Amino acid sequence: MAAPPDTEGSSALSLELLPTDPLLLILSFLDYRDLVSCCYLNQRLNQLSSHDPLWKRHCKKYWLISEEEKNRRNQSWKAIFTSTYSDLGRYIHYYATLKKAWDDLEKYLGQWCPRMISSLKESAREEDLDAVEAQIRCKLPDDYRCSFRIHNGQKLVVPGLMGSMALSNHYRSEDLLDIDTAAGGFQQRLGLKQCLPLTFCIHTGLSQYMALESVEGRNKYEIFYQCPDQMARKPSAIVMFITGTSYLEWFTSYVNKVVTGGYPIIRDQIFRYVHDKKCVATTEDITVSVSTSFLPELSSVHPPHYFFTYRIRIEMSKDALPEKACQLDSRYWRITNAKGDVEEVQGPGVVGEFPIIGPGRVYEYTSCTTFSTTSGYMEGYYTFHCLYYKDRFFNVTIPRFHMVCPTFKVSTA
Repeated sequence: MAAPPDTEGSSALSLELLPTDPLLLILSFLDYRDLVSCCYLNQRLNQLSSHDPLWKRHCKKYWLISEEEKNRRNQSWKAIFTSTYSDLGRYIHYYATLKKAWDDLEKYLGQWCPRMISSLKESAREEDLDAVEAQIRCKLPDDYRCSFRIHNGQKLVVPGLMGSMALSNHYRSEDLLDIDTAAGGFQQRLGLKQCLPLTFCIHTGLSQYMALESVEGRNKYEIFYQCPDQMARKPSAIVMFITGTSYLEWFTSYVNKVVTGGYPIIRDQIFRYVHDKKCVATTEDITVSVSTSFLPELSSVHPPHYFFTYRIRIEMSKDALPEKACQLDSRYWRITNAKGDVEEVQGPGVVGEFPIIGPGRVYEYTSCTTFSTTSGYMEGYYTFHCLYYKDRFFNVTIPRFHMVCPTFKVSTA
C-alpha cells in the first residue's frame, strides 16, 4: 500500500490562485487603500484590482459620483476615483458628508429660497486656502477647507445663508463668509486670539467665530458667538455662546435643520426658530403652536440677561363652521424662570393687534422675553369673542413652551 503524499513543506493555497469570479468578489469588499495595495503584489492581482466595476462603489461612497456624471466625463470608474483623489484626497473622510449637505441645501434653496442660490460662490482653489493659511499663520481644519472646495461661502448680501431673525426693532441676517473675507476678519486681539469669523451680519456686525487654536479657554475648532463680559475689569474679557464643536458638526447640523423643515422659511429667508412638536394645544377648532429662538447678540452672561424670541401660530380648522369665526381680545401669560419665580402678564390683543380668525385662517406673530436665568418657560391663554354671538367669550390655551440658553463658557479674564 502506497504511503500518503508528504505535504510537509508544501505551500498553502495562494489568494491569486483562486478562480477569477471568487477573487473579484473578495476584492469587492476591500477599501480603496487595500485595493491599491493589491496592484503591487503581482501581475494577476494588478489586473484584477483594476477591474473597473470594483471602483464604482468607492466613487459613489467617497466622491458621490453618479452614473450620469460618469457618462458625462467619459472616463472609467478607476480613472475618476484616481483623478478626484489626486485633487481632494486629503478630504476623503469629509467630502461625501459635506458634498451631500451642500447638494441637499442647494436643492432645498432652489425650491424655497431661489434668490439665495445666486449668492453662493464657486469653489475655492487649494492654493487659495494655502495662501490664507500663510497669511494668518494658522492651519485651517480639513473639514472647513473641504467645504470651501465645494462652495467658497456667500456674497455679502441679504438674505444670509446662515439664517435670519426679525423683531420689531431688531433684524439679523448672517452670511457665510468667503475665505478671503474671513481671513480679513481673523482676530489676534485679546479675548479673540486666533479666531476666524465664519459668518457676518451687515446689520448687527455679529459673527460666529471658529477657534483655530486652544487659547483663552477655548477648545481647538470650537465655534461660538462672542459675548463681552460687561462686569469684567478688562474689556477684552469674552464669554462664548457655543454653537458647534467642529465645522463639520456645525454646518451639517444646520443644513439638516433647514432641509428637514426644522427652520421655517418666511419671505424667502431662513429663520432659526425651533419648534417642539409637542408644543401644540387645540381648544375647540383653534390650534396654537409655538417655536422659539435664543438671540446671543442681545444676551449677556455677566450680568445674566438671556434674550429669547418666540413665534406663535394661531390657526382655525378649515372644517370649522363659518359661525365659529372670532376675534382675539386679550392675552394672559404665566412666566416662570429656572428659580421658580413667577411673573403674570395680562393685556389687550397681541403686539398691538386684535386678529380675526375664521375657518382655514392663520395668524402668526413674533414677540420676545428675557430671563435672568439660563432657562424658563411660558404658558397662558388668549381670550376670544365670537363674531356671530358677540356675547360669547372663551379662552384658548397657549401650550407651555421652554426656552433654554445654549452652552456657554465664562471668560478666563
